Amino acid sequence: MTQPFFILVRPQMGENIGAAARAMLNFGLTGMRVVDPRDGWPNPRAVAMASGAGRILDLAGQFPDVPRSIADCDYVFATTARGRELTKPVVTPERAMEQARAMAAEGKRVAFLFGPERAGLENEDLVHANAIVTVPVNPDFPSLNLGQCALLLAYEWRRQTADVAPEVMVMARTEFATRLEVEKLADHYEARLGDAGFFHPAEKAPGMKLALRNMWARLNLTRAEVQTFHGMLRQIAWKLKRQGEAEGDEKNLAEKE
Repeated sequence: MTQPFFILVRPQMGENIGAAARAMLNFGLTGMRVVDPRDGWPNPRAVAMASGAGRILDLAGQFPDVPRSIADCDYVFATTARGRELTKPVVTPERAMEQARAMAAEGKRVAFLFGPERAGLENEDLVHANAIVTVPVNPDFPSLNLGQCALLLAYEWRRQTADVAPEVMVMARTEFATRLEVEKLADHYEARLGDAGFFHPAEKAPGMKLALRNMWARLNLTRAEVQTFHGMLRQIAWKLKRQGEAEGDEKNLAEKE
């Protein structure tokens, strides 16, 4: 699938260019273009901030203006939080990447324009875009850093194109306990709690035991956790036994005296 280009228009700080490159590579994007950077190109501060994503900067094309930077593109999105006087569709990052993915699947080239840090894209830049992307931010504080904006768009591209399970369980060198293992754990606790007089009064004991069984089944315990619970209970029982023996010895000694 053809990846979209991220085009940084008149970026002012090398650090922000580097942050954008890092955000792009985090989510598998490599096509950066730079239009008329204020501090020239290449920029050593951008390389330092890229922190391992320097190859994005090495491959980045430099262009003197927006028209030439998008000359080979089929569709262009412009990122801005400002209201403009131009009639264009305004889409969310999610919708923009849905459209970009569909076009990329057909082999079309898509670009995203990002404006300079201080003022953003001007109308002269926006006239070259097919649509505007606006992030649903706080209307009282809509300004986003260049690196942040690149990160949001790059994340949305990755989210829609990568096959990532919405939830996984990391087992950390163990596996879930079997139903039999959980039942034996419940038996162990039930026996110990019974010895301690926990199930009182007697008429409530069946309901209390049922509630405990339900709790153990609901916990989705791993084998390691089951063994830990067994060990905890054995240690408590051993400690109580030792205390009882010590108290018995003291009582016997006192009686002899």
